[in-house]
This record gives sequence, C-alpha cells and structure tokens, in this order.
Amino acid sequence: MKKVIFFFFIVFTSAYSQVSGCTDPLSKNYNPKATQNNGSCLYKNIKVKPEYSIKLSDSVKETSGLIAFDNLLWTHNDDHDKTIYGLDSIGKIRRKIILEHNVNNDWEEISQDSTHIYIGDFGNNAKGNRTDFKILKINKTAFLNENPSVETISFKYSDQTDFSAKKPNTTNFDCEAFIVSKDSIYLFTKQWKSSQTNIYVLPNRTGNHIAQFKSTINTKGLVTGAVFLENKKTIVLCGYSKTGKSFLYLLYDFKNGDFLSGNKRRISLKLPFHQIEGIATKDGLHYFITNESLIRKPILNNPQQMHCLNLSSVLSQYFNQP
Repeated sequence: MKKVIFFFFIVFTSAYSQVSGCTDPLSKNYNPKATQNNGSCLYKNIKVKPEYSIKLSDSVKETSGLIAFDNLLWTHNDDHDKTIYGLDSIGKIRRKIILEHNVNNDWEEISQDSTHIYIGDFGNNAKGNRTDFKILKINKTAFLNENPSVETISFKYSDQTDFSAKKPNTTNFDCEAFIVSKDSIYLFTKQWKSSQTNIYVLPNRTGNHIAQFKSTINTKGLVTGAVFLENKKTIVLCGYSKTGKSFLYLLYDFKNGDFLSGNKRRISLKLPFHQIEGIATKDGLHYFITNESLIRKPILNNPQQMHCLNLSSVLSQYFNQP
C-alpha cells in the first residue's frame, strides 16, 4: 500500500511541477516560471537587413531553391534547365552537375537529408491543374561523382478534388518548399488565394503517394523555400507577400513532428520587391537566401542575387540553452 501511495505522490508532484507557458525570453509574454513551451509566445515586429548582397550569374536568373552541402551552396532554375549549380559563399559558380534523362517541368525547391538530395518538381501556378507532382531523390555520393541515379517519389494532395484549369497565380495547390525528416517528407504549399501555407506529409520512398493534410500556418505571405535543422528543432521558411514584402517565418522548439507546438515568429526583411525563392544555412545562425531576377524597368530593377542574413539575435539564445 505504501508503494502505491508513493507512486501516485511522484506522479502528482511531477505533473504539478510542470508549468506550461511561453518559455522564450525574447517574447513579449515570456513566463519565467514556465517549464514547458505551449506555443503561445508572441513577438514584436522586427526587420532584418542583409549583411551583404551579391549579384549572381545570369546562368541562375531563375534561382528557385538552395541548400548548403559539401562546402558549396547548390541552386537550380525552375524551368527546363537540368543543371544544379554549386556556388561559393560569394556567389561564384564552382561546379555544375547535370541531371541527364530528367525533365525540369517546374523545379521549385531543393532539399536534403544526410544521404540524399531531393528536388521538388511540383510548381503549379500556371493553371493549378497539374497531376504529375514528383520529387527527385538523388544519392549524395553519386551526385558528387557526377553519376546521379534518380529515384522518383510521386504524389497527389489528399484534399485536391478540382483539377480544372485556373487563371495563373490563383490556386492554393502550388508548392515551392519542403523538408525531409527521417522517413517523411513535409510540403509547405504556396497558397495564392489565402496567403497561408498548408503542411502536407508523405512517405520518403519511391512510388505513388497521397500527401496527407497536416495543418495550416497563417504566414501572411507566399512561402517559397524552407530549411530544416532537425537537431535544433528549427524550420525557417522564406517568401514574399503579394505586395512585394519579403519575410522569414520561424518554427522552433517544437515537439517531434508537431511543428506548430513551439515558437512561431515572422520576421520582415529589408528587401522590398525581391522575389525570394531559396534559403540555406551552414550553422543555423547565418542564412543565405536567393531571389530570382525581377526587372520591370523603369519601376523595378532587382536582378538575381544572394543575400546573407544574421539571425544570431533571434536564435542564439535558444540554440545555447541547456
């Protein structure tokens, strides 16, 4: 009987000692007594200016994705070009690897895990009625040896039922961002109507799959890229609003695959009318983003560029916590 009483005492005191609330000291509603992050943190609006910006080669005018791998930043164009370009940190092209025997219908994103590179051929803004969404999966060793063997992961959205042709840039089933986590792939859609993003999940294996709806984030803009730091439980999305305001959207300190259970913070960028498309990081604190060429003279003159952002003031305290 004493053992039973002691057991319930331990359970009760353990539950009682856990205080749920906002655990981020940088938030407006930080609760220093909170021991469990319940995702309620609110933040003041801030704007981040790039530390530097560099014009990229005309070979990557339509840069559409970005990853950091093998001491280079790899990007690609979103239409026809089958080349993956390896850039150094000042934007110079150092390597070119061509994915022969593959078609670039609309490559919108590049992602990775420890063993493979993934390319998302799922752009759908033209008519909103594509039925051939796919993700190319490439072994990293074979890729670097310039002998890439490509596997294909095909999918459909679980809740897309209308496949009639739409006007350009009006569908909610466009996609330009995804991440890979163990045996799953998570898509972040580019919703032209709602300016939100839906998260879908599908298996990380070859074949035909149904991407299952998971949740919605009100990003107040069009999501165009994603980078995932799995060991730090951090996802950083990039994008721009319909009025040309570029932004980042951070998800961090979440529980397992529940990306909305932790902190959610939107950060504005001092890059007006830049069509931000790709994002990558080498250390989790400094980020590279690219924008494709957007020139409408005499009003707009933003050529393809790469920008370096320092998010140490936002993330270093979280990364360094015990």
